[in-house]
Amino acid sequence: MRYSANHKLETKEKLLESSAVSAKKSGFSTVGVDGLMRAIGLSGGAFYSHFSSKDELFASIVERELCQSVERLGADQDREKFARCLKHYLSMAHVEHPESGCALPALGAEIARSDVMIRQQAERWICRLQESWARVLESDSLAWAILSQCIGALVLARMLATPDIQRTVLKSSYDEISRQIAGPGT
Repeated sequence: MRYSANHKLETKEKLLESSAVSAKKSGFSTVGVDGLMRAIGLSGGAFYSHFSSKDELFASIVERELCQSVERLGADQDREKFARCLKHYLSMAHVEHPESGCALPALGAEIARSDVMIRQQAERWICRLQESWARVLESDSLAWAILSQCIGALVLARMLATPDIQRTVLKSSYDEISRQIAGPGT
């Protein structure tokens, strides 16, 4: 059977997409190579024609997902657009569907346990996001604080079992961030 010239690239992209969804939903370490390949309808042996190791796949997922997060969250915007972006980020939809959201709260612990190369790769993308937010907020430290609070609030909300408490965590974080963005005396 002859494959198109783009077949290998298309298969690699399917594997990246499927593996990213699986990693953000269930954790990267929870599924093996055979399971990752089965999810796209191929055998485990085909994996090695795309990646030399599962660690290389994880590095590619981190690069891809954090790039997408920066594109979605880091576009130069005004404070009003930034506030709308935060409202979406700190939402129950984002809590309930980690597979379609930001990789930082979903993969942060696994990135932290990874080798230095993956952590440095993640650092570059996180710093790009922080720099983008700092331009909007006109403050490096406020951008770091809000970035940390957003990721932490989402992780905490996902840890909780009760939707009402999850909503309270998200709303409290959004309200506090909104006060920080508005400035002193608000």
